[in-house]
Amino acid sequence: MSDPARTPRTSHAARTRSAAFRAAATAHHIQRQDSGADLDEAPGSDPAEKETAWKAAHAARVAAQALAVLTESAPAPAADSRCARNAAASAAQAARMGRLHDGASEPSVAACDAALLASRAAADAAGAEGLGANETLNARADAAEAAAVAAAEQAGWIRPGEELPQVSTGVRSPEVISMLHL
Repeated sequence: MSDPARTPRTSHAARTRSAAFRAAATAHHIQRQDSGADLDEAPGSDPAEKETAWKAAHAARVAAQALAVLTESAPAPAADSRCARNAAASAAQAARMGRLHDGASEPSVAACDAALLASRAAADAAGAEGLGANETLNARADAAEAAAVAAAEQAGWIRPGEELPQVSTGVRSPEVISMLHL
């Protein structure tokens, strides 16, 4: 991290925020395409489409939870990197739903592949080798996240400048936080 202002905390926080935004944007894209109806109140909608939308929305919630935990906690590279990892994994799940929803179009396949690479890179940065403090692994994860954002923009999942509705983090019980390894 050649930028002196770039610390492991800022790297992990930026990736967590970005992945949470990607997940929310993808879920919003799916909901917008499916007539914008509320997932629970869409009469007559295809059950497979409802399930895809629900899974994407759930992924966005889990990513938002990871971001909330990171912003509420004291800086700790290992814990911060786990938040980034969890948000990236959730964004990858949302991307899989986006790919499924879009009929495996070339841009959606590329966006899903980029999301999976970003998730793997975030997992590597959080893994036993780096525990969130390895500059090389963090830089790779930062680059992979940037590539995932660019691919999501190409797929139309992210619309630059678009304001997204806030994603609820739902109930964050100690048991759920423990399950997420946060």
